[in-house]
Amino acid sequence: MELKISPELHEQVLATREWGQTEVRPAGLEADRNAAPLPPEHPYFRKFIDSGRAKARAEGGDAPEGRMLRGVILGEEGAYWDRGMGVASPGAGFPSGAVNAGGTEEQKERFLGMFRDLATPMWASFALTEPGGGSDTAAFKTRAVRTDKGWVLNGAKCFIGNAARAEWILVQATLDPAKGRAGQRSFFVENGMPGLTGMRIEKKMGLRAYESVSFSLEDCEIPAENILGGETRKERAEGTGSSAYGATMASLNTARVGVAASALGVARAALDEARRFASESGSVRHSRVRDQIERVVRKLRAARLATLKAAWLVDQRRGNIIESSMAKIASAEIAQEAGMLGMEIVGLEAGAGDELIEKLFRDAKALNIVEGTGQIQRVIIARQLVGLPR
Repeated sequence: MELKISPELHEQVLATREWGQTEVRPAGLEADRNAAPLPPEHPYFRKFIDSGRAKARAEGGDAPEGRMLRGVILGEEGAYWDRGMGVASPGAGFPSGAVNAGGTEEQKERFLGMFRDLATPMWASFALTEPGGGSDTAAFKTRAVRTDKGWVLNGAKCFIGNAARAEWILVQATLDPAKGRAGQRSFFVENGMPGLTGMRIEKKMGLRAYESVSFSLEDCEIPAENILGGETRKERAEGTGSSAYGATMASLNTARVGVAASALGVARAALDEARRFASESGSVRHSRVRDQIERVVRKLRAARLATLKAAWLVDQRRGNIIESSMAKIASAEIAQEAGMLGMEIVGLEAGAGDELIEKLFRDAKALNIVEGTGQIQRVIIARQLVGLPR
């Protein structure tokens, strides 16, 4: 594995750092102090579009380092300033990967084209998690039934990012529960469709800057062309193949690397806060504090290398199931450890909720949950190591 940073990427990191310091962190702190995401009409989102960041994210483009490696490096820098605001930023976001991987050309143009040159803030969303479903992505209860007019969806989803403000939600549902993963498909449910109801933005401990939404699908009718990948292939329409589920899992596997990068950013921010306060308070003179800082730095660097390796494998189009799960575990755990260290060094003042470290501590805990908990990542790794199916 060869890692080089091009001058272009270096400039992008510096630009991300300046944007993060002047715009992202203040917006993230505002959302956190209000215990609610910023409303869609907030000036931050207009600035995000006017800055050209929305267009750059939609267009993507090749990079000498590789797109995933570039995304990890910029993602860590962005999360350093506020990971929640990164998720809240306008654009297609997470579902774009699944649409690009499994959608028809018409669907890519229809559902992703609107994000290429945004005039006003817009969002998209991907709905996987269900109440009571835990981390079992093969146990969805949301049902899709074919009708003469198209499809009817019934079920419930929870903790879905940006769903209440999304132009469309890519909903994972099952055509036949008896077929397990092979019976699953994804459907574009557009904003305002009858039967899309019960939108509720959940209160969260951390990452408050973006919406985590619960909603219901009650006899929600969608046209036939809104099934991801279309119905031109019989096995797709009948759910007899696992390609749809595979595309979803591939998107999750890639996203897991992105979450690891976010955790690195939060960990680095927490470490900087811990070191700053240790220096200002004089506690850095104690060997125990220095030892704790050294341990966090060492683990942070190891987690970064694991994340870069997982990203490099994506760019090389090589399997990275084990590496992405390892990166997710290592990065999320060191983020929590760095946050805890900062809380201990700051002491009672941290508990008052006025210090940045207290917010970072809460954000770090959330990152251990999203895209699969640490426990689930260990299950994935163990099954791969002994040759069991995913």
